[in-house]
Amino acid sequence: MVAALNETLLDEARVPAVIADVQALIDAEVSDKSGASGLALKGGYAAVKKVGPSIVPDAIEGLLPEFVTKLEPYWQDFTVSGQGSFADYLVARGDDVSDSLLGVTDERIENSDRGAVKKVYNSLRPSAKKNVIEALPRLGALVQKHAH
Repeated sequence: MVAALNETLLDEARVPAVIADVQALIDAEVSDKSGASGLALKGGYAAVKKVGPSIVPDAIEGLLPEFVTKLEPYWQDFTVSGQGSFADYLVARGDDVSDSLLGVTDERIENSDRGAVKKVYNSLRPSAKKNVIEALPRLGALVQKHAH
């Protein structure tokens, strides 16, 4: 039986490294964006980080358990399948995986009482699925790195 992701990725000793790697993943994904939408995303991300340097890592820490729960069935299926990399596995299921992960943030925003945050999220949400799909190779590699 393969260890559940919540036993590996959420292990107390490993969480700081996982959070740091997720933040590095987000930084790299935002940095890679180009064009007008990339410029808007970069500007929004820079503004959020300027408001408080701990906002991004705190958000990652707060959302990580729910994201791990959403990734768990994919991880279990992947490990049973014996297929190449988890990154390739996630990319092949990009629509489903991105919808599952975005469900976490959609629900969190829906229940938020922060109007300004809701407004920014809702303005970026239409392009979010594409951005999540583009991040799946890095996400899969990150999960596979920390799950062993």
